[in-house]
Amino acid sequence: MKHRTLAGRFVAAAATVVICAGAAATGLGAADPNSFNRLLASPSERNAPPTLDGIHDPQNPGTALLQSPKAAFELLPKSPGGNYVNWVKAVQEDKIQPRYDRLDANAKPIPLDMNIVREVKGSMPDVVYPHKQHTEWLDCANCHPSLFVPKKGANPISMAEILLGQKCGVCHGKVAFPVTECARCHSLPKQKKDQQAVAPAGK
Repeated sequence: MKHRTLAGRFVAAAATVVICAGAAATGLGAADPNSFNRLLASPSERNAPPTLDGIHDPQNPGTALLQSPKAAFELLPKSPGGNYVNWVKAVQEDKIQPRYDRLDANAKPIPLDMNIVREVKGSMPDVVYPHKQHTEWLDCANCHPSLFVPKKGANPISMAEILLGQKCGVCHGKVAFPVTECARCHSLPKQKKDQQAVAPAGK
């Protein structure tokens, strides 16, 4: 039960981070860009207790009563980076049940099972963006249209922007796996894509 209630806290934390990152990205706050990427901290600094995580108010007596992330994450599927939790797998295995609507506990997600392939230059594999895994957690309005215009070709994205906490970096590096896990996004080798393009129908 602890894991299921924890998801609500992460949704709230994510909303706070999105607001802060948005303010900084628009020039409203002057901060070290690297501070956006909390999950790029050294392993010993990740999953800090609430009193030291930089999100909760350490002066609030209730903060010390919150469950430590290390204890909360102990039984969840592992990931090699970030906060060491594979959140997609945790949802798929029903280890956690994220609240889809902050105000309505009974609201059900409406997943969109659609992949977007973004071609990248050079030899790096192309990026596959899976809507399904994102919309199991988030409503479309979390990203569209403020972060991404829902129109093909309307959203140029660079790694520099992501590292500065913009575009995908609004979440990745803070509440989702960090950009150091390249293969989780750059997952479609160009050779494989070319083979798919020339494969006979039905293969």
